[in-house]
Amino acid sequence: MEQAVRLIVIRPSDRAAEVSSGSMRREAGCSESLTGARKIWTGYVELGPAALSAAHHHGEAESSIYIISGHARFVTADQIHDAEEGDFVFVPPNVVHIEANRSDLDPVRMVVSRSTQEALVFNVETPADWLLRARAPTA
Repeated sequence: MEQAVRLIVIRPSDRAAEVSSGSMRREAGCSESLTGARKIWTGYVELGPAALSAAHHHGEAESSIYIISGHARFVTADQIHDAEEGDFVFVPPNVVHIEANRSDLDPVRMVVSRSTQEALVFNVETPADWLLRARAPTA
């Protein structure tokens, strides 16, 4: 017998800690365990002042990131993209990346949605030059 469909509000205190990358804080807001969702995962992510995530990818999952506030930088093997409040970032499956906070004072706050319920976070060794690229002055 199927469970009745119902609207659910998840408060900040209801969010569940998730697997993170480096000093990043990741909390599930809409997940199978919290809401019964089956096709989407959405969570809150925060990266403290001057912090970097570990190099990682999310396997076969597509990720959509909305920047709530702050000054983010996304580094991949061949790209550097800065993102600001109000921007969306799309991360394709299997793309190794790091997130960096370009501010020494304020956190970056993000909402992340993924196309899977699995906590697909695969941390990998961070190439040394990526750290330099993550800290390079904004052009």
